[in-house]
Amino acid sequence: MPISLPSSRPKEVKLFRNNRSQAVRIPAEFELPGDRVMIHREGDKLIIEPVTGPSNFAELIAEWKKEPPLGPEDQFPDIEDMPAKPENIF
Repeated sequence: MPISLPSSRPKEVKLFRNNRSQAVRIPAEFELPGDRVMIHREGDKLIIEPVTGPSNFAELIAEWKKEPPLGPEDQFPDIEDMPAKPENIF
């Protein structure tokens, strides 16, 4: 489920170097939740979005364990086991 954040007016901020990476100081009114973001380029724009899901397999499994167990309505239906029939593949 995407996070809905309020819109705001553009604001000019400074870029700086952090070792060999370029960085931008994000003002408080633009603060994003969490400690990770996804970044991608669209033309000359950089889009920064919060990461809302698990970042690795262990986190994914931990999320699944939080889910309630499946009920009967969530199970796969019984499927008739049909006998195998020979196929001519030549």
